[in-house]
Amino acid sequence: MVGHSSHKDDLLKRLRRIEGQIRGLQRMVEQDAYCIDVLTQVSAASSALQSFALRLLDQHVECCVRDAIAEGGQEAGAKIREANQAIARLVRS
Repeated sequence: MVGHSSHKDDLLKRLRRIEGQIRGLQRMVEQDAYCIDVLTQVSAASSALQSFALRLLDQHVECCVRDAIAEGGQEAGAKIREANQAIARLVRS
């Protein structure tokens, strides 16, 4: 089972909200909105994406990584490395 399967509706709702924010940004640029107002909305969209990523990472650790650790073997180490790499990418972004 994929870690986010049980939370798919919530995740999709969050992504649709983020998509709406991006479309709002497009409208602001089309309508020549004040730059600072656009930048404020960019910050909000970035925060929403970061929050989405952290939620997805949390679900991955709670499901996929936990299950791999319970099974043991090489899969456990691989899942932990994979999660660590994802965390590193998020921290760098």
